[in-house]
Amino acid sequence: MSDTRRALLAALAEGPVSGPELAERLDVSRAAVWKHVESLRDDGFGIESTDEGYVVSDVPEYGGAAIEYGLAADYDVEFHETLASTNDRARELAADGASDVVVVAREQSASRGRKGREWAAPDGSVSMSVLIRPDEPPAFAPLYTLAMAVAVCDAAREAGVDASIKWPNDVIVSSTPERAANNRSSDSSESDVVATSEASGVSPTDHPTNQPYRKLCGILTEMEGEADRVSWLVIGAGINVNLDPATLPDGATSVAAEARPVERRVFVQRVLERFDEQRTALESVLPAWRERADTLGRRVRVHTAGGVVEGTAVDVERPGTLVVRTDDGETRVHAGDCEHLRPATDDSR
Repeated sequence: MSDTRRALLAALAEGPVSGPELAERLDVSRAAVWKHVESLRDDGFGIESTDEGYVVSDVPEYGGAAIEYGLAADYDVEFHETLASTNDRARELAADGASDVVVVAREQSASRGRKGREWAAPDGSVSMSVLIRPDEPPAFAPLYTLAMAVAVCDAAREAGVDASIKWPNDVIVSSTPERAANNRSSDSSESDVVATSEASGVSPTDHPTNQPYRKLCGILTEMEGEADRVSWLVIGAGINVNLDPATLPDGATSVAAEARPVERRVFVQRVLERFDEQRTALESVLPAWRERADTLGRRVRVHTAGGVVEGTAVDVERPGTLVVRTDDGETRVHAGDCEHLRPATDDSR
């Protein structure tokens, strides 16, 4: 999106603004202002001409300009009706030198998750990837993934969903105690149940039918950098937002299923604004993650490259290391697939 169009959206979001004032603020002619306004109308905006100036009366449910309208975070939004992968597109933009760009797709055809899983992400989901260039060493990268998990969790909570986070970055809704008791016999909760990357599509063959939570969102972060500095980070989030509960497999849920349908543009705005708050204050990420964690205090089994770690999850340390208390003492896990084996208890937190 051009700087002029972005400035126009910002001015319109502030309230009634006259054509001459817009021309002065945007440093363009009155004719150019009219053309930009007409372009927004073509994109679905309702813009009325009143005695006080232009007034926005209606905003599209979704789209790049719709997301940028009133967005309180400095990101360019590249919107696609259909895209193979938002992460792949963000990687292309990174190679071209871009930064602070959000790639959003209404639908995806080749979403990617961990372990190379692919599936289609239907309309009704939120598929987004944020490209940033933090001036940090690569070891700090996991903090940005945790920050995105916090951002999605908060946006879901504001929409009425009782969301929490499963280590390291799945946003979930815990089952009721009764359902958890019924599910606990399987002790099975594959980390990539649904929406594990930049898409919120589902892969029916990968969903355990019994688990103590329902998955709302998964996050996949990709990075390029040198030994001492990150060149770029792409944080992809796939969120089940307005998907019909009847279309979701066992183990998955959506905002609509847990609470109500929401305006996706507003939901994306809130995720981006909350993520921006976290990324500019990295010291706040771990405390915020701990407050929203469903994993801490639980009995867990973590499958790592070096074997299985089983015990009670007691903490998460910088930059995202899970501390598990086992029979042999505390073990620190940097990466792995985490299973929740039983609900948290008050005395274990």
